[in-house]
Amino acid sequence: MRAFDTPLDQFTIPMVVSTCAELMLLDHGKNIHGLVLKLGLFAGNSAVGSSFVYMYVKCAQMDDAYLMFDEMCVRDAVAWTALVIGYVQNNESEKGLECLCEMHRVGGDGERPTFRTLEGGFQACGNLGALIEGRCLHGLIVKTGIGCSQVVQSSLLSMYSKCGIPREAYHSFCEVTNKDLLSWTSLISIYSRFGLMTEGLSLFWEMQENEIYPDGIVISSILLGFGNSMIVSEGKAFHGLIIRQNYVLDMVVLNALLSMYCKFGLLSLAEKLFHRVPEANKDSWNYMIFGYSKVGLEAKCIELFREMQWIGIELDSNSLVSMVSSCSQLGATYLGRSLHCHIIKHSMDENVMVVSSLMDMYVKAGNLNIAWKIFCGTQRDVVTWNTLISSYTYCGHYAEAVALFEEMISENLQPNSATLVTVLSACSHLASLEKGERVHCFIKERGIESNISLATALVDMYAKCGQLEKARKLFNTMKERDAISWNVIISGYGMHGHAKSAIEIFQQMEKSNVKPNGLTFLALLSACAHAGLIKEGTYLFNRMQDYSIKPNLKHYACMIDLLGRSGNLQEAEALVLTMPFSPNGGVWGALLSACKIHNEIETGVRIAKYAIETDPENDGYYIMMCNMYNSVGRCEEAERNVASIAVALLWLAGNLPVHCVPNPPPPLVSRFWGATQQS
Repeated sequence: MRAFDTPLDQFTIPMVVSTCAELMLLDHGKNIHGLVLKLGLFAGNSAVGSSFVYMYVKCAQMDDAYLMFDEMCVRDAVAWTALVIGYVQNNESEKGLECLCEMHRVGGDGERPTFRTLEGGFQACGNLGALIEGRCLHGLIVKTGIGCSQVVQSSLLSMYSKCGIPREAYHSFCEVTNKDLLSWTSLISIYSRFGLMTEGLSLFWEMQENEIYPDGIVISSILLGFGNSMIVSEGKAFHGLIIRQNYVLDMVVLNALLSMYCKFGLLSLAEKLFHRVPEANKDSWNYMIFGYSKVGLEAKCIELFREMQWIGIELDSNSLVSMVSSCSQLGATYLGRSLHCHIIKHSMDENVMVVSSLMDMYVKAGNLNIAWKIFCGTQRDVVTWNTLISSYTYCGHYAEAVALFEEMISENLQPNSATLVTVLSACSHLASLEKGERVHCFIKERGIESNISLATALVDMYAKCGQLEKARKLFNTMKERDAISWNVIISGYGMHGHAKSAIEIFQQMEKSNVKPNGLTFLALLSACAHAGLIKEGTYLFNRMQDYSIKPNLKHYACMIDLLGRSGNLQEAEALVLTMPFSPNGGVWGALLSACKIHNEIETGVRIAKYAIETDPENDGYYIMMCNMYNSVGRCEEAERNVASIAVALLWLAGNLPVHCVPNPPPPLVSRFWGATQQS
């Protein structure tokens, strides 16, 4: 056209510019922009300006897109929509939302939000977790009648899913006229994310009844849900179902299976699957590194990391995060510092997750100052703030953690649910009702009180601050409750001596769809121990097998404490001696305390000897043994017995020469010597 001197007009330019946008020909587009300015084709026409806004957005040049938009004398919905979607797609959701609000406020008849604009708005709200703004947009589409669009309905569902509101996501799902695979996937994913596997699986079957068959993303969502909920038997069964029904078994599903087994701690199954994967990708390796780290095999984790490097798999942020975490768990600070150098050398110190893992490593190594320096030298966003606040909470600096939260808000950075959960935990440890209520007000203002994690954290905060009525009222208003929610309210009543109320709440939990776990029974047994409810405690301890829960040391310690406090020392001692694993300090301590309370000196001495044989370096047992003798005026016997035990153990350990052992040797030496001779 230019070669034949054909004049450009306001119809030709938008088509050419749109082509430049689709082909990412930014330089050509800029040349055309200059030509259009020279020919004065912008005047009085919105289509030309809108096409350039779209081009700059498509080429991720948001500053140029905004300048172009700002210079437009006449604007239309296309230009506004391009700008809104551009901000959202370029990780500037807050600006996108502001732009949409401005469009609604000042736009004329030709500048009203379209279904595409609202799609971008809902996506921005989902990315920001801006539930109030999302609900306002929801109200707008109901009022204007443009909510019938499939695109708007799907984006509304996605927004509630990202904001973590399963109930409202379900209502939005019900409003979708033609439910496609994306709609089903969105709702199944949110149920899986929150561990609502009964609802998620129900949808999974209903989806297939409607002749929509699951793809790899849906199946991986279900698997990740099992992994997050630690539902081992059902997770294994679903793996079998995938094989029997010939569901999609692509790389996404294989990696989801790896992730699930690693979260279960079933590394043998994960290893078999990993070695059968035809071409394990970077994610597969990362899941295995995570799995080894989770079960405490940090050395294996480091070995796998080195193997990745040897075979030429490029390290990414996920690999480094797992590795830094392993160094943290191992206390391998030197290796962690080497990784820090590697991260700086390869310019990965701008990655938020990597930076956060480094901060966490230094905090756990006791170097809070280094973590603070890293925070000050990086771009501050929600994730880095969360890590810093969590770090101060981890180190017991609860007041400072709350102060950091307030500073974060003063910098106009919106905290997410993870931030608020951490701050509420700090308030709980401080038992500061005033600070906790301020955080609660902030949550109410943001309209996110219905978030399960936040509601649970609020219940925990009020319970630990002694406000059981408020905690119970808030718990009763929760629309969704998971095992953690029930555990928190049960524990709250238990710690304040209301064991019978705790048991009543447990009975309500059994009637719901939520299965109790080991922590549920630990809270109940602890409550019974403090209230002296032997019958109820024994019944609950025996009920654990109904839910396929094996008691651990903490459960046994609670039962021994319960039996010991009530004077049933023989039963308590028998339980200790029949435990399937070796007793620890908590178990022996509970039994010895009971002996002291009930002045059962001989039983206490016998148990103290068992305890000292198990852990001779624990001086608490010696002190408790002396105190029991002293309480009945048998000081000389205390000195003689404790000295005898100490000498015997030193001699058996090889830390005491034979000539130092008194003659005749202490009874404990003779008994041990006889046992060793027989063996």
